[in-house]
Amino acid sequence: MACQRETKPKLGVFGIGLAAYWPQFPGLKERLEGYQAQVEAQLAGMGAEVVSAGLVDSAPAAQAAGEIFTCARVDLILCYVGTYATSSQVLPAVLHVGSPVLVLNLQPIPALDYPNTDTGEWLANCAACCVPEISNAFARSRIPFNVVTGLLSAADGPAGRYYDRAWAEIADWVAAAGVRRTLYGSRIGFLGHTYPGMLDMYSDFTMHHAQLGSHVEVLEMDDLQQRVAAATPAEIEAKIAEIRQIFDIAEPGRDRISLPVTSENLRWSAQVSCGLDRLVSDFNLQGLTYYYRGLNGNANEELGAGVIVGNSLLTARGIPASGEGDLKTCMAMLIMDRLGAGGSYTEFYALDFNEDFVLMGHDGPGHVAISQGKPVLRGLGLYHGKRGYGVSVEFNVKTGPITILGMTQTAEGKLKMLAAEGECVPGPRLQIGNTNSRLKFSLDPAEFMDRWCEQGPTHHCALGVGRQVGKIRKVARLLGLDLTVVAA
Repeated sequence: MACQRETKPKLGVFGIGLAAYWPQFPGLKERLEGYQAQVEAQLAGMGAEVVSAGLVDSAPAAQAAGEIFTCARVDLILCYVGTYATSSQVLPAVLHVGSPVLVLNLQPIPALDYPNTDTGEWLANCAACCVPEISNAFARSRIPFNVVTGLLSAADGPAGRYYDRAWAEIADWVAAAGVRRTLYGSRIGFLGHTYPGMLDMYSDFTMHHAQLGSHVEVLEMDDLQQRVAAATPAEIEAKIAEIRQIFDIAEPGRDRISLPVTSENLRWSAQVSCGLDRLVSDFNLQGLTYYYRGLNGNANEELGAGVIVGNSLLTARGIPASGEGDLKTCMAMLIMDRLGAGGSYTEFYALDFNEDFVLMGHDGPGHVAISQGKPVLRGLGLYHGKRGYGVSVEFNVKTGPITILGMTQTAEGKLKMLAAEGECVPGPRLQIGNTNSRLKFSLDPAEFMDRWCEQGPTHHCALGVGRQVGKIRKVARLLGLDLTVVAA
């Protein structure tokens, strides 16, 4: 069974110093190497694979470091500034690698003991001295870079916040690098076609290959049909048991299209889910976007109507599935999932001007792993706006902090990210076989809607739990994509 793609980032790390200092101040080099080892150990403790080029103190050594990072295909280069170094011995380490750079300006101690500090001790703590210089070199060389300033080691008292803040930022950069690695080389299945007429859904597959590094695998309904037909009775029974464990089954509600979940419909959903599992495994997919209209109850219509439960299970397992052929939102869901936020397929449902919230959800699959309580299966006599009928999924996401992330496309053909943070608040939900959640943002519903739409979004987004904008900013930076955050 294929599962979530490995997101362990590969980090290229090098320290910098000036070779002229070593004979002048014995022990300084070894001290800085010890600090660098401390940095590398903490990065490895965050789940990263560290590719170390050691302490670089000359231009030839920097060139050699660059070759190491190129061969290793690192996701992010971290330049640990141990002491002053000229920018000419730093730039070659990153110039031709093609990866973004994070400059670590981490001072070993909170402050110098000024009357009792000699030159050697100052040099062991003067990281800030060359950070502006190398920043200038990176900027003029068009190398994407960011700086994190703070303390190398934990400290007592007020200064401790500089350690906490710096290492929290570094942890976010490591997480973002993991997302970058996931996207580069990920395989996303495109099953069927886009919902006809949804112009915002249409995507240029080459654009996704070029800008995200992802491969789009075009699939036929026959690819799924064959695998659904091959599901064995034992596999289907095991899947039914899994579904019953994860979901509650609703009785028919007030909606006129609501029906019981029959044993036949449940079995068909389970059989299609088995076929989806095989499809994902056989094509080594890390995501799936799909839609197929079908015609007059034909086999493909029946197949398309049976995917909701299976795709919800896939999404909860870290293989996001987006309906209506929305490839861009599938990528947003993948990003949110790898940030640990979930990422449920979502659109705007309605605005509540009495309680000032936005109702958001979608028919079809959802990220049931972030459901508030047990998700519900509801039988539907028809799928509104679509052909077919069967079993659908209903829940709201966990109450508390949330983030929505959209992926859209500019008129120039550039992918663009759009995000906002808010709160999911408790309250009654629609009982129509759809996901739906009450979301409050820092702006009132009317102003939020206006500001969001000004950015030319698609009408879908990925809804996840927690406050994720800080990490999303770093993901956008590493991918070279524009990001707009809608906030007060």
